[in-house]
Amino acid sequence: QAQLVESGGGLVQIGGSLRLSCAVSGSISSITYMGWYRQAPGKQRELVAAITSGGSIDYADSVKGRFTISRDNAKNTGYLQMNSLKPEDTAVYYCNARIGLVGKLGIYAYWGQGTQVTVSS
Repeated sequence: QAQLVESGGGLVQIGGSLRLSCAVSGSISSITYMGWYRQAPGKQRELVAAITSGGSIDYADSVKGRFTISRDNAKNTGYLQMNSLKPEDTAVYYCNARIGLVGKLGIYAYWGQGTQVTVSS
């Protein structure tokens, strides 16, 4: 089994910055994918940014140039640096990881519990 724990959310003013972290723990053999998703009230969950084990990175158009996704493989931790935050970035942010487990075949998808990001004026 694996667990994802997110941190770093909070209240920030327009134009401010936050850094989200997603720490993966458990009997992990590999992490093939880490993604950040967000869900605002009344809206569907959407992909914000993703990074694969091969280094491929993808961003939603709405965050390109403002957000940066990265990962520290040694720490099994992913990050989302969010700059120039806007009110429309307000949402619960979720980490998703696709993980290989020690002693098990296959890749398993896990979600974190979510962390609230609120951008206010």
